[in-house]
Amino acid sequence: MALRQDTICALATGQPPAAIATLRISGPSTSQIIEKRLSIKSLTPRRATLVDLRDAAGALIDSGLAIYMPGPNSYTGEDTLELSLHGGRMITELALQSIMAAGARLADPGEFTRRAFEAGKMDLTRAEAVADLIDAESEAQLGQALKQMDGALEDLYSRWRGQLTDCLALLEASIDFPDEEDAPDRVDGPVSDRLEALVADLNHALAEGNITERIRDGFKIAILGKPNAGKSTLLNQLSKRDAAIVTDIPGTTRDIVEVRLVMGGYLVWLSDTAGLRETTDRVEAEGVRRAEKAAAESDLRIWLYDARDSFDVAQVKPGDLIVANKSDLVARLDVSRETMVISAKDGEGVAQVEQAIVSRLKGMTQGLTAPMITRARHRQGIERARQHLDRAREHMAQGAGAEFTAEEVRLASRELGTLTGHVDPEMVLGAVFSSFCIGK
Repeated sequence: MALRQDTICALATGQPPAAIATLRISGPSTSQIIEKRLSIKSLTPRRATLVDLRDAAGALIDSGLAIYMPGPNSYTGEDTLELSLHGGRMITELALQSIMAAGARLADPGEFTRRAFEAGKMDLTRAEAVADLIDAESEAQLGQALKQMDGALEDLYSRWRGQLTDCLALLEASIDFPDEEDAPDRVDGPVSDRLEALVADLNHALAEGNITERIRDGFKIAILGKPNAGKSTLLNQLSKRDAAIVTDIPGTTRDIVEVRLVMGGYLVWLSDTAGLRETTDRVEAEGVRRAEKAAAESDLRIWLYDARDSFDVAQVKPGDLIVANKSDLVARLDVSRETMVISAKDGEGVAQVEQAIVSRLKGMTQGLTAPMITRARHRQGIERARQHLDRAREHMAQGAGAEFTAEEVRLASRELGTLTGHVDPEMVLGAVFSSFCIGK
């Protein structure tokens, strides 16, 4: 990568006011900024030093700690300065103005991490893990991001590319040196076996990736049932706030009411849906359609019914939870062992429902050793790679020639290369780093 010619700066901590505000500076003008703005003109690398920060006129802005990290041994691979000051709004604003006047500009979102990637400090999956670490709201998200930061995805994707490189070597040897004594006579068998094994790995990753994507984005849980079954009350109890309107009028909920919360260390999106019934009301009918759509797209469904009514188990699928509500209105209730009994109004039994939800989520994630797919970008790249490998296998089966097979294998390798950044079109990089916070 070509060396950057400009220097960037940004607030790397939360928005003021705060106890501490850390400003990050990276680029070729870092030493010049130190000389112009700090009271100590030469800093010992990687040692915290008490300094005064001044403006262009020499007026004191604040005193704080400065840590200088010369490139290439820094996060970005460039000369870097981290300046920790008091976290007041005016101090932060004046400090940034002073630094920019000395030769820096405000960084774009994710620009520090992008420079680290371009300097070879990390691959693209590790760069994405940095953003996931910052955004993590649950233990599961944090654990997955740490594994990805440790290189789990990079190792997996690089291993797949290495297998394709071996296949290409065999194919190209048969193309370029057909008459050499040490060239393989036939490569169809060895290449076909390797491609078949790799396609199986990709299919497994795509299947298991649904879970790892859900860990990052949140599991979808839908509360379903007839009107006035108490779905909105249960949502409010589980979310511990009045997120949905509750009345005794059937059909109060017309649209999806969605709540984002953490359960048992997992991020979930809990949805209250319109009551499922036949209706001639156009608005309510649209609500029913959306409820059915939410049911189809959910990772877990909770079927809630009034304990005074009967329940049709035919609509239940494996893994669904069945909950009988309004136990406070029933003297004696005869239900199956799988059915939980609650009073959403009084909160009785709601804790057991939450425990059952967490148990289901643990069951979904059980056996996951490392993330395989954590973003839609990964899934799309793997799907395109698999399509090329399917075509490569078709060419081999049809005897179309090693040249056609090799081209599809090469394209598959390129798709996998975009995942780690070994093939880095500008469009891919822009999409990845635009979602970062400024200062990272």
